[in-house]
Parts: sequence; structure tokens; C-alpha cells
Amino acid sequence: MVVTQSPVIMAALEAAVRAPSPHNSQPWIFELAADAIDLVLDEDRILEICDPDGREARLACGAALFNLEVAIAAAGRVADIELAPERDRPSLLARVELGPRHRPSSAERRLAAAVPRRFSNRRPFTEQAVPPAARAAMVQAAQEEGAGLVLLDEHGLLEPVAGLIRRADHIQNQDTAFQAELRDWAKSHGGDDGVPDFAGGPRSAGGLLPVRHFSGSKEIRIFEQDPLVAVLTTPSDGSLSQVRAGRAMQRVLLTATDVGMSASFYSQPMEIPSTRGELRALLGGADHPQTVFRLGYGYPGVPTPRRSIAAVVREKRV
Repeated sequence: MVVTQSPVIMAALEAAVRAPSPHNSQPWIFELAADAIDLVLDEDRILEICDPDGREARLACGAALFNLEVAIAAAGRVADIELAPERDRPSLLARVELGPRHRPSSAERRLAAAVPRRFSNRRPFTEQAVPPAARAAMVQAAQEEGAGLVLLDEHGLLEPVAGLIRRADHIQNQDTAFQAELRDWAKSHGGDDGVPDFAGGPRSAGGLLPVRHFSGSKEIRIFEQDPLVAVLTTPSDGSLSQVRAGRAMQRVLLTATDVGMSASFYSQPMEIPSTRGELRALLGGADHPQTVFRLGYGYPGVPTPRRSIAAVVREKRV
């Protein structure tokens, strides 16, 4: 077991493990040295069926990296970040070193405070409209990380993208290998990863779009008819672009949390190459879609569990 004596690093690790990940797989390892954290992709936790190339896993690690940075900033230090610091080790995604003392801004404090309150809300949202100021804040959050956020209803794209999501959902429902993998990560009896029944949400009995159902619950609910759906995009799509996309994804999610909103994902079209390609074409064909959000106002829920810090930390290789 690796123990760190640094309260700043411990706070950063506790924030990092709260990042979202596909099926709550938590595909990260943190290697510790004095005043430094290496973020490593845990390739054993890449989902073989829905994420065979590890794209969603790298997004998750990018989100963990953003949490590290805001926690360090809120603790009063600068986080010096280097992406892909060792060319011969592609699983080493980033190195974070504690820099000089820093006076955190109010924005950094708010984002850090939102980390433990953010979770994927898979239950129905209310029909309350998202106001222009909140929409603008989320678009700005993506732009600050070099990404774009396309709010589909503002571009007349909600219906065609909804059709893609429904088609991808149908394909995955008919895929026995995908369903078997999904069942493996649906945890009926608790655990420290996967999606337990209490966080899986009900089955949909209606609504514009299907929300992925994890749990064995027999509860059936009608979902919102007019969801705010957004697509996060990046100019390029290599491994480092996906890490950066994860950072942007998390800044958007924490910004939404900070203004009292809930979010979850429509991952279905992103996990099938043909529908992801069609989504890119619908968005104009230039930028690469990385994730699809469902945003709005939800009822209180419960975060999914996380592995302990001890389970995801090891000493840095020499």
C-alpha cells in the first residue's frame, strides 16, 4: 500500500477518483512520487465490447486529470501538467507536479466544490427549461478547454441526432456480447465499481430518447419529452485529443453541477463506429464528436461507488 504524507496530493486523488467513466469502470492508476502524480491508463479496465480502442477510457482519465488540477488549485498550489511525458509509454497519459503556492480564484473553488456533488443522474429530469445563462456557461466551459459544445436544439439537430441515438440503442440491445458486458458491470449487490441498482435508474416507458438501463429494477418511468442534448466536439481525434476532450467534458459537467443542473450520457451512438461517423457528418464533418450529454434539472440521487485510494495508487517506477 502506498501512503502519501501530502494533504494536497491526497485531496487531489480523492477528487480524481470521482470522475465519470464508462460503466463506472474507473480505468485509471495514479503513480506517486514526491510532489508529483503520474496518471496511467489502466488497460485491464478498458471495456472490450463498447470501448475496444479505449477512447472512452481516455476521456475518463482526462476527466480525472481535470479533477486533479482543480483540487490542487483549490488547495492553494499550481498544478504543472505535462501530457504524454514519456513517448515509449503510451499508457502514461499525464504527469502532474505541484508547483508554487497559488491563491485560488472563486471559479476554481466552485469547480472543486462541485466535484463530490457531480454524478450521472439516470433518472427522469423535470421539464424545466435550461436558461440562456446556464447554456452559455457550459459552452464557455468547453471552449476554455479547446473543445466545442453543440446544443442540438439551437442548431435544428435534435430530431436527427435523436434518431441516431435510438438506432444505436436498438443495435446494442440486440448485441448479445454488449448485453453480457453490461450485465457484468450492473451490480445488484453493491461493490466499489460498476453501476449498482440504486444508481441505475428506472426503465423508460416513454420520452424522446432512451437512457441506458443498468439495474435489475422493475421500476418504469416516463422520461422528459424535451431534453437538452449537447455534443462535445474536438478538432482532432488522437489519444491526446481524447484526454483533452475528457478535461473539457469534466469542466462542462462541473459547471452544470455548480449551477444546480444534472447530467448523464447518451453513449450509444459514440460506441458504434458507423453512428459516430453519421453524427460527425450531421455536425458538419469537421470536428470529431466525443460524447453526448443529457442536461437538465433532476431530482436528488446517489453517486456511484468508487474504489479506495489505496486500490488505484502505486509507487512511481524508477
